[in-house]
Amino acid sequence: MTRSFFSLVAAAMLALSLGAPVLAQQPERPPFATTKVEGTDNVYIFRNGNHQSMFIVTSEGVIATDPIAYGRPNGGQTYVDEIRKVTDKPIKYMIYSHHHFDHIAGGDAFKAAGAKFVAHKRVKERLSVLKDPHTVLPDELVSDKGRTIKLGGTTLELKYFGLSHSDSLLVMRLPKEKIIFVVDTLPVGQVPGRGMIDFYPLEAEAFIKKVLALDWERMIPGHPGPGDRLGTRKDAEDQLQFLQDASAEMKVLAQNGKCWEPAEKEFKLPKYESWPGYANNLPFVARRYCGLWGRGT
Repeated sequence: MTRSFFSLVAAAMLALSLGAPVLAQQPERPPFATTKVEGTDNVYIFRNGNHQSMFIVTSEGVIATDPIAYGRPNGGQTYVDEIRKVTDKPIKYMIYSHHHFDHIAGGDAFKAAGAKFVAHKRVKERLSVLKDPHTVLPDELVSDKGRTIKLGGTTLELKYFGLSHSDSLLVMRLPKEKIIFVVDTLPVGQVPGRGMIDFYPLEAEAFIKKVLALDWERMIPGHPGPGDRLGTRKDAEDQLQFLQDASAEMKVLAQNGKCWEPAEKEFKLPKYESWPGYANNLPFVARRYCGLWGRGT
């Protein structure tokens, strides 16, 4: 190769480096964040990693939900500190969505702040046996009939609709704001994943229908949806349809004697291939429905 060739190459590379626009590096997602829900006066979302909770600020104090500090030794205190950036009102309540540690571990900072811990009655039954050192036992229990909390002009309904993602899940509804907080059973715009391990498939369909019967417009999920958007009624309808389609598809395979491995390999739902999590999470869905239709569990 001649010297002139190398000179041409060097000149071209220099021109590209000087003239080509530099691609901006995307900023890293902060480990936690607090955002006010658009269109509300006092409803906030606290995100820690891939988990999130709702808290409401009232004239008489704060209603917080789910500490979401599993595996994060300072996560609960971070949540309290974030609330303190918004208000100096006392934290009156910490409400557990259900008994799974990834959502409710790490509440000591809220206990120290004087919050009363509220949960469905089965949460205490579960936690009393498990004795997790990082999870605070509830002080007040909610029966299957539910409960309504009123504080500083805000009304928060706690509703129990039976088995779903767990046997202790509460749906929280703000009737004035027409917002609900539903954890795990209704992921927004994506295929459910590892949480399918203890999912109650048929009962969850009935649960979602009861949620849809409520008066609400927006849903805060326990894990961020695509683009951190809130859920809609259509998202709930779509998730119900996904579960029904998954159930029907695996039922045929299972009743042909193909569970576990053959059925799981053949199980496909091409209608949902564009949903986030399809490739990674479909095996969890397949395993759970193989358990239902292939084992009766």
